[in-house]
Parts: sequence; C-alpha cells; structure tokens
Amino acid sequence: MALGSRQPITMPKIDWRAVANTLDRRGYARVPGLVTARDCCALRDLYSERARFRSFVDLGAKGYGDQGDYRYFAYPLPAVVSRLRSQLYRPLARMANRWAEDLGRPERFPSSLRTYLKSCHAASQTQPTPLLLRYQEGGYNCLHQDLYGQLAFPFQVAVLISNPESDFTGGEFLLTEQKPRAQARGEAVALRLGEAIIFPNRFRPVEGKRGTVPCTVRHGVSRVTSGERMALGLIFHDAE
Repeated sequence: MALGSRQPITMPKIDWRAVANTLDRRGYARVPGLVTARDCCALRDLYSERARFRSFVDLGAKGYGDQGDYRYFAYPLPAVVSRLRSQLYRPLARMANRWAEDLGRPERFPSSLRTYLKSCHAASQTQPTPLLLRYQEGGYNCLHQDLYGQLAFPFQVAVLISNPESDFTGGEFLLTEQKPRAQARGEAVALRLGEAIIFPNRFRPVEGKRGTVPCTVRHGVSRVTSGERMALGLIFHDAE
C-alpha cells in the first residue's frame, strides 16, 4: 500500500486482551508484523523528504545519545502514520483509563484520538509528535521519557522499520523501570522488521507494600554495532 493511499490500513489481528495482560505483567507488549515490509521501505524513503518534517534533532548535539538523529513529522501526517496512530489509540485509551483508575489518578482519556487531540490543542500542544529515528554504526539513544507538555498519553509505540537480519546489528530497544525506593530493572528487546513494541511513556501501576504504586519507566536504544537502524515512533499527545 502506498503511504498516501486513502484505503484503510490492514493491520494484523491483535489480541488486545493478551496485550493488556502482558502490559500489566511485563510492562510492555510486542505486536509482530504491525507494518508491512513494503510500508517499512516507504517510511525509510521518507527520511530524505525534508518538507515532510517540522523538526530535526541530532542526538549527539543535544546530549541525548550519539551517531543518530530523528525527525518529527509535520501535519498532515503520511496516511499510514495517521491511521496507525488513530487505530491504535482507541484500545490503548481503554487501558490508559484502567491504569489511571488503578493509580487513583483523575485523568480519563476519550475513545477517539481526534477528541483527545482537541484537548491537547486547547492546552497549546499543537505540534505533531510522530517521528522517524535513524541510528548509524555506534549510535544509541539515552534512557528518556517523551512528555512534551501538560498532557501526556500514557502509552506510546515504536516500530522497527529496518531489517536486523540485513541492515544492522545491535540496537536493541531498552526499557528500565524503577519502583519507589527500589533499584531499577532493565530489559533489552530485539525487534523484527515491522514489529511494534507498546510501552508506558512515564510510569505503570505495580503492587507495592501499601497497594498500587507508580513504577517509573524510561526507554532508549542500545548501541548499533554495524549498519543503520531506523524506527517509527508513535506518540499520541501533541507537543507544545
């Protein structure tokens, strides 16, 4: 499917109950084959089209990592990016509301991305946040969180659009989480071409000695040891 096509995206059948259970248990969930190999190639090709992007960030210059950069899409988003963002939002909003309830937090998220983005724009968060990330040999991304303003949706999605079997080595997706007054725990996830990982953007609920508590989560990318690694990042809130 061409990136500009108006046809609906054909996504793999996702067992959202299993995704929710895995997010609760492990803090992240994988979705194999979310993006086709053809669309992965088309997304990689977009990186050279500067007019598609509103902002360019060099990891080394910003102290965020090394030998890598990323570019935030401008509105209007490419059709495949826009529709992935919209279609993934609805089931994730249900989980976000349950997590907020578990943590006793007041936030609640509407069922449609369009409605949620209206709230972002009313809060002066009007800049699109989906992005493409590129890492060269030696590149990595430090552990971080993608918040961007007062409103921040609790989940985000990263999709590997390079092939680890032929395009690069290393470059595992990294997650760390830290319960209050406890040491941090880390995990490295080696994704496949077109595979997505769903993860918390800031914290997740876990059981503590005094009930449910927020566990702080950060993410990054380990050092790429050869080749070039590219990924699509889907963030559901807009930025200031």
